[in-house]
Amino acid sequence: ESAEHASELIRKGCLAEGIRREGLILHSDNGSPMRGATMLATLQKLGVIPSFSRPSVSDDNPYSESLFRTLKYCPAYPGKPFESIEQARQWIHQFVQWYNLEHRHSAIRYVTP
Repeated sequence: ESAEHASELIRKGCLAEGIRREGLILHSDNGSPMRGATMLATLQKLGVIPSFSRPSVSDDNPYSESLFRTLKYCPAYPGKPFESIEQARQWIHQFVQWYNLEHRHSAIRYVTP
């Protein structure tokens, strides 16, 4: 993790998705790349509002935590590192498709979103 890499990722994502200065909020943990001056300057330039979890509160962001738990314990979760960034992107794309279209969510009475 680096502030420069995280900033570039956010900048490219906003540009690729055509995100404008319309009140987008980026919520993250308190990791140094996300709280550093480089990232905060990038967010300000893009018009993105930063939001942070409270320190030492593990359940401050339950929706993200739930998603990451589902991802980590998914039967298809890879047992070894990806061979390339493209392979990682493909796996994540397939996971998101499964999560949104097939996975039965207990919080919404076991239906898909």
